[in-house]
Amino acid sequence: MVQKFSFLTVSFFLLISNGLSAQEDTIHRDIDEVVVTATRASVNRNNVPMTISVINRAEIEESSESALLPVLSERVPGLFVTQRGVTGFGVAAGGTGGITMRGVGGSPTTEVLVLIDGHPQYMGVMGHHLPDAYVASDVEKVEVIRGPASILYGSNAMGGVINIITRRQNTEGWNANGRVMYGSYNTQKYMANGGLKKGKFNGYLSVNHDRTDGHRSNSDFAITNGYLKLGYQLNEHFQVWGDASLASYEAQNPGTTADTMINNTADILRGVASVTVENNYGKLSGALKFFYNFGDHKVNDGYSKGGAPTNFFYRSTDHNYGITFYQTFRPFTGNMITAGIDYKSFGGHAWNDYTDATPNLVLLPDTSLYELGGYVIMQQTLFEKLTLNVGVRLENSERFGTEWVPQAGLSYRPLRHTVLKASVSKGFRSPTIREMYMFPPHNPDLQPERMINYEVSVGQGFFEGRLTAELTGYIADGSNLIMTQMGRNLNAGDFKNQGIEFSLRWNALKNLNIQGNYSYLHAEKPILSAPGQQAYIAASYRMHKWTLSANYQYVHDLYTQNPIPAETDPHKESYGLWNAKVSYRPLKWLDVFVKGENLTGKSYAIVYDYPMPGVTVFGGINLSLR
Repeated sequence: MVQKFSFLTVSFFLLISNGLSAQEDTIHRDIDEVVVTATRASVNRNNVPMTISVINRAEIEESSESALLPVLSERVPGLFVTQRGVTGFGVAAGGTGGITMRGVGGSPTTEVLVLIDGHPQYMGVMGHHLPDAYVASDVEKVEVIRGPASILYGSNAMGGVINIITRRQNTEGWNANGRVMYGSYNTQKYMANGGLKKGKFNGYLSVNHDRTDGHRSNSDFAITNGYLKLGYQLNEHFQVWGDASLASYEAQNPGTTADTMINNTADILRGVASVTVENNYGKLSGALKFFYNFGDHKVNDGYSKGGAPTNFFYRSTDHNYGITFYQTFRPFTGNMITAGIDYKSFGGHAWNDYTDATPNLVLLPDTSLYELGGYVIMQQTLFEKLTLNVGVRLENSERFGTEWVPQAGLSYRPLRHTVLKASVSKGFRSPTIREMYMFPPHNPDLQPERMINYEVSVGQGFFEGRLTAELTGYIADGSNLIMTQMGRNLNAGDFKNQGIEFSLRWNALKNLNIQGNYSYLHAEKPILSAPGQQAYIAASYRMHKWTLSANYQYVHDLYTQNPIPAETDPHKESYGLWNAKVSYRPLKWLDVFVKGENLTGKSYAIVYDYPMPGVTVFGGINLSLR
């Protein structure tokens, strides 16, 4: 069905394109956009074989979200993020923020890699990202590779990559922005940021604080985070920049409605720092990057109603640091070769910290592992229409030995507004330290998970680029998956997912913009937190000082309860959510807004027996000074 639908749609696009050839002009930015995540070098999105979604700064700001992941969950086809409340994801039992992409990922998410400026972001012990640490105000844009990207980024990039590209001050002078929001359940959000560029120096700083009482008892959440970025242009060929962020948050898990929890809290500190030296000699460009991530976690497992408090805290510290070096060489017209090497070390230790005279229990002694990888990717454009892309990565793990990662694809532009793509790529995911050494059913003999992905896509621009659309069909074949059987982690699982993804953007009128996406997933085996169908449509209209926007998100056949073993009766959800926002700008530097979510009061749950809020309303002001 996927192949037949893809063929018919491609034919339809080509016929319309022929009819509109007289109107060809500058194609819309969504088809002709420059991206960096697919090759590490700045390239036209037309010239890479992978399907890439780009969420820009304007879309992020329009959402008025402080957390980044909910924005992506709406606007990237095939991507879904679990949530449990009005704001905040939390960690450990009852934690959400799990990401699935084309049915790959889950909770905890170890098969979809989150990057910040190309640096991997995951806990050194658990191997997954921390969703509350990703704040929208620090972000310039997000590039999402919907499919394997292990050739560039190694482990965890098996199902896809989310690259968060941070903001920097690019224009001479200074600016400052602030936002204050208040809404349902005593939810408060405060943000301030500013940038400065003077000659060769640039800097950017942001501070955020969110808190809420939550829509259920014992669901409080509070976070404070800061981000700083400084850069300096050494000369015409070299620039250096560094950044650091720190997030401290407290989350409380209320438990399910059938088993409410008391004092199940988490006190989390996460930090990230990096330094980058970039070079650009025209035909030769690249960077040397150093990054370091760390975390300190204190978790109280709490107790059920009628139970007794625990006498210990779960404690862990972790690290994830490394070096990345890559260079892109353009020896002649149409040719580009990127070669790089990266080293990662990750680990930490964990223990139960008792509050009485009981000696502390070491759950994991101080443990570290490293991975070293090198890759080469070659891109060649022929006849200004056909671009071939081929590459290979060799990954060496201290624990698992050698892993080869090949990739090949092509991009063909038969008409100015038409882009056809096809690719085959491999992804892999190394077992985490937790899976190998912590808690039964740990198994130190685990091997990496693997996946082969096949996909084709067509992108088409209409009406002088005011309307762009993209259709993708894929088959993802996974093997060696880590599963728990007979009380032990084993490489015993597999999957075969097939699907279709569609997205469009339409500048319908001068002041009216419409965008939407749809994804269909067919999995041979039921998958937790991966909807069978997702749809999203949004419209924004500007009229003088007013801006009106509304969107609708539909989710169908979402497994909220683990569907394994097969003899159980897993719970599925289907729901639709209406959201709207009205903003008024009486002055250039002042914007006042009101927004509502789940306006019809739909009852639904994304995680089993964790009911989501009904109607929520927020109001706020934005300040912008330059």
